[in-house]
Amino acid sequence: VQLQASGGGLVQAGGSLRLSCVGSGRTLKYDVMGWFRRAPGKEREFVAAITWNAGLTLYADVVKGRFTISRNNAKNTVFLQMNNLKPEDAADYYCAAAPLGSTLNLLSSYNYWGQGTLVTVSS
Repeated sequence: VQLQASGGGLVQAGGSLRLSCVGSGRTLKYDVMGWFRRAPGKEREFVAAITWNAGLTLYADVVKGRFTISRNNAKNTVFLQMNNLKPEDAADYYCAAAPLGSTLNLLSSYNYWGQGTLVTVSS
């Protein structure tokens, strides 16, 4: 399985970005899909995750109400809509896949990772 993340860039505080992650190699429609991020000097942290049928989503408290995760199983793609971005949201963002039934916000649940896409937020 390969995951390809895209959509990062430079945005002013208060702005929006939409990240995409496309999977290849096999269908990901049964996998839990998640987004994590790592800011300079910090550890990778959970951002958001979604179950295979979008029946359950989970967000880190610091992004709740501003970020929305969604997926299109027909296109093997997961999205992260990020609104009202803050300078503290700046980081490399990674998408990841975990087996059905995994704990959504646990980094060790995820066995496939994409490369990071850089989000920079200017104040």
